[in-house]
Amino acid sequence: MKASSVVVVPCYNEARRLSLTGFEQFRQYPDVHLLFVDDGSTDDTQAVLADVCARLPGQARVLVQPRNGGKAEAVRAGMRAAYDAGAERIAYLDADLATPPEEMARLLEILESRDVAVVMGARVALLGTHIERSAKRHYMGRVFATFASLILSLRVYDTQCGAKAFRRSERLRAVLATPFSSRWAFDVELIGRLMVDRPGMPGLSPQDFVEVPLQTWQDIAQSRLTFWDVPKMGLDLMKISLRLQALKRVP
Repeated sequence: MKASSVVVVPCYNEARRLSLTGFEQFRQYPDVHLLFVDDGSTDDTQAVLADVCARLPGQARVLVQPRNGGKAEAVRAGMRAAYDAGAERIAYLDADLATPPEEMARLLEILESRDVAVVMGARVALLGTHIERSAKRHYMGRVFATFASLILSLRVYDTQCGAKAFRRSERLRAVLATPFSSRWAFDVELIGRLMVDRPGMPGLSPQDFVEVPLQTWQDIAQSRLTFWDVPKMGLDLMKISLRLQALKRVP
Protein backbone atom coordinates (compact mmCIF):
# COMPACT_ATOMS: atom_id res chain seq x y z
CA MET A 1 0.00 0.00 0.00
CA LYS A 2 1.54 3.29 -1.11
CA ALA A 3 -0.23 6.56 -0.42
CA SER A 4 0.71 10.14 0.31
CA SER A 5 -0.87 9.80 3.77
CA VAL A 6 -1.06 6.69 5.93
CA VAL A 7 -2.94 6.62 9.23
CA VAL A 8 -1.78 3.95 11.67
CA VAL A 9 -4.53 2.51 13.88
CA PRO A 10 -3.28 0.35 16.80
CA CYS A 11 -5.73 -2.37 17.83
CA TYR A 12 -5.74 -4.76 20.76
CA ASN A 13 -8.91 -6.74 21.47
CA GLU A 14 -10.99 -4.05 19.78
CA ALA A 15 -13.63 -6.32 18.21
CA ARG A 16 -16.46 -4.78 20.25
CA ARG A 17 -15.37 -1.16 19.78
CA LEU A 18 -14.35 -0.99 16.13
CA SER A 19 -16.92 0.94 14.12
CA LEU A 20 -17.31 -0.37 10.58
CA THR A 21 -19.46 2.58 9.53
CA GLY A 22 -17.06 4.99 11.23
CA PHE A 23 -14.03 3.79 9.29
CA GLU A 24 -16.04 3.66 6.07
CA GLN A 25 -16.10 7.46 6.22
CA PHE A 26 -12.49 7.40 5.04
CA ARG A 27 -13.87 6.66 1.56
CA GLN A 28 -14.31 10.42 1.33
CA TYR A 29 -10.52 10.77 1.51
CA PRO A 30 -9.13 8.35 -1.11
CA ASP A 31 -5.56 9.61 -0.65
CA VAL A 32 -5.65 8.63 3.03
CA HIS A 33 -4.87 4.97 3.60
CA LEU A 34 -5.37 3.06 6.84
CA LEU A 35 -2.84 0.67 8.35
CA PHE A 36 -4.40 -1.30 11.20
CA VAL A 37 -1.87 -2.88 13.56
CA ASP A 38 -3.34 -5.91 15.32
CA ASP A 39 -1.25 -6.05 18.49
CA GLY A 40 -1.63 -9.74 19.26
CA SER A 41 -5.39 -9.63 19.84
CA THR A 42 -7.05 -12.72 21.32
CA ASP A 43 -10.65 -11.84 20.42
CA ASP A 44 -12.29 -11.41 17.00
CA THR A 45 -10.36 -8.25 16.13
CA GLN A 46 -8.74 -9.80 13.04
CA ALA A 47 -12.12 -10.84 11.63
CA VAL A 48 -13.57 -7.37 12.18
CA LEU A 49 -10.50 -5.75 10.60
CA ALA A 50 -10.83 -8.05 7.59
CA ASP A 51 -14.39 -6.76 7.20
CA VAL A 52 -13.21 -3.15 7.41
CA CYS A 53 -10.56 -3.77 4.76
CA ALA A 54 -13.13 -5.46 2.51
CA ARG A 55 -15.27 -2.34 2.72
CA LEU A 56 -12.26 -0.14 1.86
CA PRO A 57 -10.56 -2.10 -0.95
CA GLY A 58 -7.11 -0.78 -1.74
CA GLN A 59 -7.37 1.79 1.03
CA ALA A 60 -6.81 -0.32 4.16
CA ARG A 61 -4.70 -3.24 5.26
CA VAL A 62 -3.69 -5.02 8.47
CA LEU A 63 -0.26 -5.53 9.98
CA VAL A 64 -0.39 -8.41 12.46
CA GLN A 65 1.98 -8.45 15.40
CA PRO A 66 2.77 -12.00 16.63
CA ARG A 67 2.23 -11.06 20.29
CA ASN A 68 0.97 -8.16 22.35
CA GLY A 69 3.70 -5.55 22.75
CA GLY A 70 1.61 -2.58 23.90
CA LYS A 71 0.24 0.45 22.11
CA ALA A 72 3.61 2.20 21.88
CA GLU A 73 5.22 -0.67 20.00
CA ALA A 74 2.15 -1.16 17.80
CA VAL A 75 2.24 2.50 16.76
CA ARG A 76 6.00 2.38 16.17
CA ALA A 77 5.71 -0.77 14.04
CA GLY A 78 2.92 0.77 11.99
CA MET A 79 4.73 4.06 11.47
CA ARG A 80 7.88 2.25 10.36
CA ALA A 81 5.87 0.15 7.91
CA ALA A 82 4.20 3.28 6.54
CA TYR A 83 7.59 4.99 6.19
CA ASP A 84 9.07 1.98 4.39
CA ALA A 85 6.06 2.03 2.03
CA GLY A 86 6.96 5.59 1.03
CA ALA A 87 4.23 7.59 2.79
CA GLU A 88 4.87 11.34 2.78
CA ARG A 89 2.66 11.94 5.82
CA ILE A 90 2.33 9.40 8.62
CA ALA A 91 -0.29 9.72 11.32
CA TYR A 92 -1.83 7.65 14.08
CA LEU A 93 -5.37 7.51 15.35
CA ASP A 94 -7.08 5.68 18.21
CA ALA A 95 -9.19 2.72 17.15
CA ASP A 96 -12.25 3.96 19.03
CA LEU A 97 -12.52 6.96 16.66
CA ALA A 98 -12.88 9.38 19.55
CA THR A 99 -11.28 11.68 16.97
CA PRO A 100 -13.54 11.19 13.92
CA PRO A 101 -12.22 10.62 10.38
CA GLU A 102 -12.98 14.17 9.20
CA GLU A 103 -10.80 15.59 11.97
CA MET A 104 -7.93 13.25 11.12
CA ALA A 105 -8.22 14.30 7.48
CA ARG A 106 -8.14 17.95 8.55
CA LEU A 107 -4.91 17.44 10.50
CA LEU A 108 -3.31 15.84 7.44
CA GLU A 109 -4.44 18.71 5.23
CA ILE A 110 -2.86 21.21 7.62
CA LEU A 111 0.38 19.21 7.63
CA GLU A 112 0.39 19.26 3.82
CA SER A 113 -0.32 22.98 3.53
CA ARG A 114 1.87 24.39 6.30
CA ASP A 115 5.65 24.41 6.71
CA VAL A 116 5.68 22.31 9.89
CA ALA A 117 6.86 18.82 10.77
CA VAL A 118 4.20 17.72 13.26
CA VAL A 119 0.48 18.49 13.59
CA MET A 120 -1.23 17.45 16.82
CA GLY A 121 -4.90 17.40 17.68
CA ALA A 122 -5.83 19.18 20.91
CA ARG A 123 -9.01 18.65 22.90
CA VAL A 124 -9.97 22.20 23.83
CA ALA A 125 -13.58 22.91 24.76
CA LEU A 126 -14.05 26.20 22.93
CA LEU A 127 -17.30 27.85 21.92
CA GLY A 128 -18.47 26.34 18.66
CA THR A 129 -16.71 22.99 19.25
CA HIS A 130 -18.15 19.68 20.41
CA ILE A 131 -15.68 18.20 22.89
CA GLU A 132 -17.22 15.56 25.16
CA ARG A 133 -14.71 14.74 27.87
CA SER A 134 -15.31 13.79 31.48
CA ALA A 135 -14.16 16.25 34.12
CA LYS A 136 -11.94 13.56 35.66
CA ARG A 137 -10.10 12.88 32.41
CA HIS A 138 -9.84 16.59 31.68
CA TYR A 139 -8.14 17.43 34.97
CA MET A 140 -5.94 14.35 34.84
CA GLY A 141 -4.89 15.47 31.38
CA ARG A 142 -4.12 19.01 32.49
CA VAL A 143 -1.81 17.80 35.27
CA PHE A 144 -0.10 15.37 32.91
CA ALA A 145 0.32 17.99 30.16
CA THR A 146 1.88 20.43 32.62
CA PHE A 147 4.61 17.97 33.59
CA ALA A 148 5.07 16.88 29.96
CA SER A 149 5.56 20.53 28.93
CA LEU A 150 8.25 20.95 31.57
CA ILE A 151 10.07 17.81 30.45
CA LEU A 152 9.93 18.79 26.78
CA SER A 153 10.50 22.54 27.29
CA LEU A 154 7.59 22.91 24.91
CA ARG A 155 4.34 24.75 25.57
CA VAL A 156 2.07 21.90 24.53
CA TYR A 157 -1.56 21.78 25.62
CA ASP A 158 -2.49 18.15 24.91
CA THR A 159 0.24 15.55 24.45
CA GLN A 160 -2.12 12.61 24.85
CA CYS A 161 -4.73 13.23 22.19
CA GLY A 162 -4.64 10.10 20.04
CA ALA A 163 -4.47 11.96 16.73
CA LYS A 164 -1.09 13.18 15.45
CA ALA A 165 0.44 13.55 11.99
CA PHE A 166 4.11 13.69 11.00
CA ARG A 167 5.90 14.75 7.85
CA ARG A 168 8.24 12.16 6.35
CA SER A 169 11.87 12.90 7.18
CA GLU A 170 15.13 11.14 7.87
CA ARG A 171 14.81 12.34 11.45
CA LEU A 172 11.43 10.61 11.84
CA ARG A 173 12.92 7.40 10.48
CA ALA A 174 15.80 7.63 12.96
CA VAL A 175 13.65 8.19 16.05
CA LEU A 176 11.44 5.22 15.13
CA ALA A 177 14.42 2.87 14.85
CA THR A 178 14.44 1.85 18.52
CA PRO A 179 11.57 0.85 20.85
CA PHE A 180 10.10 3.44 23.18
CA SER A 181 11.03 3.13 26.84
CA SER A 182 7.49 4.18 27.75
CA ARG A 183 4.33 2.10 27.30
CA TRP A 184 1.92 4.74 28.62
CA ALA A 185 3.33 8.09 27.54
CA PHE A 186 5.11 7.26 24.30
CA ASP A 187 3.62 10.38 22.64
CA VAL A 188 5.79 12.51 24.92
CA GLU A 189 8.83 10.36 24.23
CA LEU A 190 8.29 10.58 20.47
CA ILE A 191 8.03 14.37 20.59
CA GLY A 192 11.11 14.55 22.81
CA ARG A 193 13.15 12.33 20.51
CA LEU A 194 12.28 14.55 17.56
CA MET A 195 13.58 17.58 19.45
CA VAL A 196 16.95 16.08 20.43
CA ASP A 197 19.93 16.92 18.22
CA ARG A 198 21.53 13.98 16.45
CA PRO A 199 24.78 13.85 14.44
CA GLY A 200 24.08 15.74 11.23
CA MET A 201 20.42 16.22 12.17
CA PRO A 202 19.47 19.17 14.38
CA GLY A 203 16.42 18.60 16.53
CA LEU A 204 13.03 20.09 15.74
CA SER A 205 12.23 23.48 17.24
CA PRO A 206 8.91 24.55 18.79
CA GLN A 207 8.10 26.27 15.48
CA ASP A 208 8.08 22.87 13.79
CA PHE A 209 5.02 21.81 15.80
CA VAL A 210 1.45 23.02 15.64
CA GLU A 211 -1.50 22.07 17.82
CA VAL A 212 -4.92 22.21 16.19
CA PRO A 213 -8.03 22.48 18.39
CA LEU A 214 -10.38 19.70 17.35
CA GLN A 215 -13.90 20.62 16.33
CA THR A 216 -15.27 17.27 17.51
CA TRP A 217 -14.01 14.72 20.03
CA GLN A 218 -15.96 12.26 22.14
CA ASP A 219 -15.04 10.25 25.21
CA ILE A 220 -15.79 6.68 24.17
CA ALA A 221 -17.32 4.26 26.66
CA GLN A 222 -15.11 1.37 27.78
CA SER A 223 -11.96 3.49 27.53
CA ARG A 224 -9.08 1.62 29.14
CA LEU A 225 -7.62 4.63 30.98
CA THR A 226 -8.33 4.50 34.72
CA PHE A 227 -7.34 6.54 37.75
CA TRP A 228 -4.80 3.84 38.66
CA ASP A 229 -3.00 4.40 35.37
CA VAL A 230 -1.99 7.89 36.49
CA PRO A 231 0.91 6.73 38.71
CA LYS A 232 2.16 4.54 35.86
CA MET A 233 2.10 7.52 33.52
CA GLY A 234 3.94 9.59 36.13
CA LEU A 235 6.67 6.96 36.35
CA ASP A 236 6.81 6.87 32.56
CA LEU A 237 7.37 10.63 32.48
CA MET A 238 10.29 10.23 34.87
CA LYS A 239 11.79 7.51 32.65
CA ILE A 240 11.28 9.64 29.57
CA SER A 241 12.98 12.62 31.18
CA LEU A 242 16.02 10.50 32.09
CA ARG A 243 16.12 8.92 28.65
CA LEU A 244 15.97 12.26 26.85
CA GLN A 245 18.70 13.68 29.06
CA ALA A 246 20.87 10.67 28.17
CA LEU A 247 20.22 11.22 24.45
CA LYS A 248 21.24 14.86 24.77
CA ARG A 249 24.60 13.79 26.22
CA VAL A 250 25.38 11.51 23.29
CA PRO A 251 28.08 13.25 21.17
